Amino acid sequence: MSNDNGALAAAIANNVRAQRAHRRMTLDELAARSGVSRGMLVQVEQARTNPSVTTLARIGDALGVTVARLVEVADTPVVRVVGSAGVVTFQHGQGSARLLVGTDAPAILELWDWRLAPGEYHDGDAHPAGTREMITVIEGELTLTVLGQDYHVRTDEAALFSADRPHRYANGGTSTCRFIMVVTEPAELPDRR
Repeated sequence: MSNDNGALAAAIANNVRAQRAHRRMTLDELAARSGVSRGMLVQVEQARTNPSVTTLARIGDALGVTVARLVEVADTPVVRVVGSAGVVTFQHGQGSARLLVGTDAPAILELWDWRLAPGEYHDGDAHPAGTREMITVIEGELTLTVLGQDYHVRTDEAALFSADRPHRYANGGTSTCRFIMVVTEPAELPDRR
């Protein structure tokens, strides 16, 4: 993650603890629902680690909130302008995934700016039932794989897909691939006990 790692780790720790307490969920229950180990959850809640975007997505899914809510450093006003210093960046290899802004009320919605270096890919876990993603490619070509089928999304093209199944974003080209992604989840998630 970039930005002030200490402040961000503290914000994530506070937000995960608060969301878990609000739902009266134990660490063991959150671990079972999220698939994230209890030990990792303890490290997250004690601000001793900067979790990956995949780990945060699993925790957020289990709590019914967005990654944006988990990384939020301050309370959200009625209008929120997110400056460059407020954008959270997750590095992966030479590429990055930037969470530009997100909300979980009244609907769960996130806006991302992704960059994949040539040959890089990111495997996305299945999100909760009903989750959809929209992607538009700004530079290069993205290979989107859903249910084992590849879809090639070129510059200035867009795609919409059901993200409640495993999926992959890949750059098979020779130049950087940049795409903008919107993730939307149903506001009401089924109980996963």
